[in-house]
Amino acid sequence: GARETFESYYRKQRRKQARLVLQPPSNMHETLDGYRKYFNQIVGFFVVEDHILHTTQGLVNRAYIDELWEMALSKTIAALRTHSSYCSDPGLVLDLKNLIVLFADTLQGYGFPVNQLFDMLLEIQDQYSETLLKKWAGVFRNILDSDNYSPIPVSNEDVYKKIVGQFPFQDAELEKQPFPKKFPFSEFVPKVYSQIKEFIYACLKFSEDLHLSSTEVDDMIRKSTNLLLTRTLSNCLQNVIKRKNVGLTELVQIIINTTHLEKSCKFLEEFITNITNVLPETVHTTKLYGTTTFKDARHAAEEEIYTNLNQKIDQFLQLADYDWMALEPGSGASDYLVDLIGFLRSTFAVFTHLPGEVDVHSTMSGKVAQTACMSACKHLSTSLLQLLLEAEVRQLTLGALHQFNLDVEECEQFARSGPVPGFQGDTLQLAFIDLRQV
Repeated sequence: GARETFESYYRKQRRKQARLVLQPPSNMHETLDGYRKYFNQIVGFFVVEDHILHTTQGLVNRAYIDELWEMALSKTIAALRTHSSYCSDPGLVLDLKNLIVLFADTLQGYGFPVNQLFDMLLEIQDQYSETLLKKWAGVFRNILDSDNYSPIPVSNEDVYKKIVGQFPFQDAELEKQPFPKKFPFSEFVPKVYSQIKEFIYACLKFSEDLHLSSTEVDDMIRKSTNLLLTRTLSNCLQNVIKRKNVGLTELVQIIINTTHLEKSCKFLEEFITNITNVLPETVHTTKLYGTTTFKDARHAAEEEIYTNLNQKIDQFLQLADYDWMALEPGSGASDYLVDLIGFLRSTFAVFTHLPGEVDVHSTMSGKVAQTACMSACKHLSTSLLQLLLEAEVRQLTLGALHQFNLDVEECEQFARSGPVPGFQGDTLQLAFIDLRQV
């Protein structure tokens, strides 16, 4: 005869129990088991309430359960937001996502609204992307650090097929050549390319079972891949280029490598299209910006080459020690200048003896070589002119001028000798014309 008292007592006690169940343990984010236990408690609570609703009269009603679920949902989502933000392991975030999907689907089966949980999964997805990007930053760093920056040698057909299987490269000229032969790029090209594909697969894993349309999945993958290229990989490449000990041959190899990676971006586009079945012509399709990443890296490597050369020239010029009051010139060009010209000759030989490159690459490394050579000659010319016109030089003898003239002739001779092929006429000699006139 105390039905009403019992109903209110029951509901009050169950509310208290719900609050206890919804209190996550402080270290929940450390293991998947922590999350699993938490979800199981909540599911258990509501399965019991649903059972009571359907097997008793009036003890609980739909309004009471809905109100409890509302509270539970907001507390669960708040707890998940907090705890998932501590997680730095993409594997754990992915497992957590799968648990949340099971949790949501189970409760939906009992008629509870779970849209908010799926909305929150999209937030967790952003965080998953961040943890992936951090992980891949380490992967790219290792690849770039362990590379030898020299063309990949191929001794037989099997090795050739293996590399072409990893990286989309076709070159009729290279195929005709007998073994042993070399690919124009170094190891990091196929390795980086394979890792970009691994990253795309990892992104795809998160979008499974989220009830997303294929265009949403496609968009998500493309946006994450763009971040991987324009931020993560871009930073790693820039760091390698700016390293103190990076030499000229490495920089030239980076220019060649990034050109090949840039050309491979269209294959990555196709790869994503094949996975998501969303054609690139679709209105909302995000384009991959990878090409700009590789262009930027190439320009940075080119700039670094020009800067490096000019710094080297400056080091030789510090050894210049003209005796402006000399009565007689020496028997030939100054030692420091002969060494400097020797250094430039061997440097530009590096560019011209790059691996059997065809089409774009011979012209590309050729262009870089021409620009570098022209900038080196101009820098040398202005530096020599400054030596001559320095304020400290108050007097000159004819002997000193003759000696200086021998040095200028050495420079002109270098420019005439065609250290880099492809210059029109006497373009290179023009770098020294002001110096010659003065």
